[in-house]
Amino acid sequence: MTVRMRPVLAELPAYVPGRNVPGSIKLASNETSYGPLPHVVDRITAAAADVNRYPDTNSSELIAALAAKFGVGAERLVVGCGSVSLCQQLVQATAGQGDEVIFGWRSFEAYPIITAIAGAQAVQVPLRDQVHDLPAMAQAITDRTRLIFLCNPNNPTGTAVPGVQLTEFLDQAPSDVLVVLDEAYREFVTDEKVQDGTGLLERYPNIIVLRTFSKAYGLAGLRVGYGIAADPAVATAVRQTQVPFAVTHVAQAAALASLEPEATRQLADRVAEVVAERGRVTAGLRAAGYQLPDSEANFVWLADGPAEHGGIDAMAFAAGCEARGLIVRAFAGSGVRITIGTAAENDKLLAAAAELRAEQPAG
Repeated sequence: MTVRMRPVLAELPAYVPGRNVPGSIKLASNETSYGPLPHVVDRITAAAADVNRYPDTNSSELIAALAAKFGVGAERLVVGCGSVSLCQQLVQATAGQGDEVIFGWRSFEAYPIITAIAGAQAVQVPLRDQVHDLPAMAQAITDRTRLIFLCNPNNPTGTAVPGVQLTEFLDQAPSDVLVVLDEAYREFVTDEKVQDGTGLLERYPNIIVLRTFSKAYGLAGLRVGYGIAADPAVATAVRQTQVPFAVTHVAQAAALASLEPEATRQLADRVAEVVAERGRVTAGLRAAGYQLPDSEANFVWLADGPAEHGGIDAMAFAAGCEARGLIVRAFAGSGVRITIGTAAENDKLLAAAAELRAEQPAG
């Protein structure tokens, strides 16, 4: 007789991380190619000497620093083990059996998993031209809707919705439905038409903005993210669903160091380098005959489709890259996401893409 598990586990999709292949260049997980800033490494080293003690489960110092940075009350802030853990806590706090969670698709692949774990129903709204179809998402709202995820810029397409479209959507969302503005890639946004979600907190009481230290700050291995809620009650609910001591002492120390003025200046320089390389990679891929949307993140997206229209076979393209020592993230039937690496890594990617394009049969 075997132990009985919840039936939902039999149908639960597995989260697929970017693979590490020895000797290959990894461009599959949206990580930065740079390590933490030097003084952040020093803080990590110092904090590692104190891991025999439990961390501050409330991340009090980090929350105070974030409150000062954004000019909001500490009661509206939450810190979690990466922003993905906050996504899961938000679903747990708002949705259960019979409730609905709306998100665009394709989007962050954790959304359907954490929705199913909570026993709620995922409502996936297809993207339009690789961008969130906000009118369709608004139409999908029912009296069973409890939460809406809006990944902006979107993972894996890198596209972002303009501010006017976003506010029009938020105007239509019922005030008792929580809208999560998942802005993990906000630091890489250069389009002035893309609204910073933190500027909407006073206007819309039913939103929470999520950010992370995993991407631009180079702390993916330490797992620390945060959320700023318009309503303190939402932040309280997130804290109620958090596992005690979820954010380690080392992660808190690294995040605190990353917020210091010195780090802010250095971070801006690093982000500028990534953005410049993003533009170069985009231009190079287009010159090779690929069609791809403008990205506001630290990756680019090649969609499945006919070769004569600039499309690819995602799995074949990924296999071809791997054969050339490059690991990209393929989504079967949808496309390939390629992280922006160093200039040298991007040169190898562009060379491989040109070769693969030349080999790609037309028609």
